[in-house]
Amino acid sequence: MVLKWRTGHVIRMTDNQEAEAAEEDAAEDADEQQDEAESTGLEHGDFVRLAYTARAAESGQLVDTTDPEIAEEEGVDDEGHTFEPRTIVLGEGHVFPPVEEAIVGGEPGEEGDVTVPAEEAFGEKDPDQVRTVSADKIPEDDRYPGGHVQIDGEHGHIEAIIGGRARVDFNHPLAGEDIEYEYEVLAVVEDRVEQAKGLFSAFIEVDVPEMRIETDEVEEEQLVEDEDEEDDEDSEPEYETVTVEKETLYIEATPELNMNQQWMFSKQQIAQQIIDRLDLDRVIVQEVIDGMGAGPMGGMMGGMGGGDVDLEDALEDADLEDADIDADEIVDELEEE
Repeated sequence: MVLKWRTGHVIRMTDNQEAEAAEEDAAEDADEQQDEAESTGLEHGDFVRLAYTARAAESGQLVDTTDPEIAEEEGVDDEGHTFEPRTIVLGEGHVFPPVEEAIVGGEPGEEGDVTVPAEEAFGEKDPDQVRTVSADKIPEDDRYPGGHVQIDGEHGHIEAIIGGRARVDFNHPLAGEDIEYEYEVLAVVEDRVEQAKGLFSAFIEVDVPEMRIETDEVEEEQLVEDEDEEDDEDSEPEYETVTVEKETLYIEATPELNMNQQWMFSKQQIAQQIIDRLDLDRVIVQEVIDGMGAGPMGGMMGGMGGGDVDLEDALEDADLEDADIDADEIVDELEEE
């Protein structure tokens, strides 16, 4: 028999009672672990695949969607943008804060409907941002109520034009509007290439280019440290060439990406964000230029390269009937040189 202390008294338990007690304790521990796992759910830092549609609560105006059918119904499917679920990082501000709060703690497959207050969406409408400007600052084609204009670096829309003056609202077009946000968490994204694409699309509004992750062997110079050698300020540091492995994200740049101003000015910061978040060593952006074949330029360069080309024969073969050019004179001048 086993002695078990409780509240200062000795209680004698049989072997069967001890086994039952042990089973109860194990069951309680399992329930606690399950409850803890269930209560944790999705956390900040998790990559999730999200489908959503956001609309202005009052007007019903479409704000954003990942659904191609809704985009087609609203007539916004021809803007050169791909409508598909997005990969986001919870806690990084990729969606409105109330939406993140609703998702955190949940599980993949959950759906929700969140109303985002105006102050947490596009801000309250500021009356000081409605200003009167000279109509001369607005191109003639844009001088109409509702027209979108860019004045002194600020974007706004025209409320009214009276004489030579225009009243322009520089608030965000959705300022003061609550946003209805319907979402579904499709999956947790574990694939690192898909994670990289998700981070990329959070910064740049272009179709995501092809990406891949490879481990490369790279030679680099490293400082040689000699612990036995006394410190000498006059001694030259010694380096050796070593081969190291670097985990690299390759991005195939597209013409659209190369022309994107945000990418041109922010590629270093964007790449650093991806490196830090995915624990990579480096990012390499590759520009692919397809060959054009042996066209006229290739033939011209071949002749200039000094191949077996008879210049006189080449000029005779050329169609110079409509040009005021004497082939014999050209040959004579070149031979004299």
